[in-house]
Amino acid sequence: MKKSQITRLTILNKAFDLIYSNGYRASSIDEIIGTTKVTKGAFYYHFKNKEEMGIAIIDEILKPRLSNKFVELLENKNSPAESIYSLIRYLLMEDDLLKVELGCPASNLIQEMTPWNNSFSIALNNLVNQWLHLLIATLEKGQKNETINKGVDANSVANFILSGYWGARNLGKLEKSDKPYKAYLKELKMYLKALE
Repeated sequence: MKKSQITRLTILNKAFDLIYSNGYRASSIDEIIGTTKVTKGAFYYHFKNKEEMGIAIIDEILKPRLSNKFVELLENKNSPAESIYSLIRYLLMEDDLLKVELGCPASNLIQEMTPWNNSFSIALNNLVNQWLHLLIATLEKGQKNETINKGVDANSVANFILSGYWGARNLGKLEKSDKPYKAYLKELKMYLKALE
């Protein structure tokens, strides 16, 4: 990897940490530059402005990291129900990127930025649609191999699961506890079993 690519990745990773902790609008370019220890010139060499950097965080940090985990865990088990449960359990209980007290970084950006910024709305919508399509494909695969009931509406189920995940993340953030995660996972396991 070239030095300029390493610098860009460093900026994105440090900016992600800062934004995940404090929020996008509360994180200034000066703070981002301070945490990365790069010059203003280096920052502006890689990004025209803060918005471009924020979109790059979604496309180059969140999308590859979380979407790759979706693919890996959804293809890892024979049963779609087990695969989906394993994925959600991993995201809630095991992923070292995601912190209980900070919630879901994608959900945080959706709540903070989509009312104000169309570019963020588009990038985040693309990210969420990718996740939904992976969940839908897993459910439809289960319908084809008869491990998921053919009467199940895969689109509705995928939306329900992702909405529940975000709800559990937000409750965990509010309570600063993983108790809502455990409650959601318990109910999710029963719900997925009922789809078989």
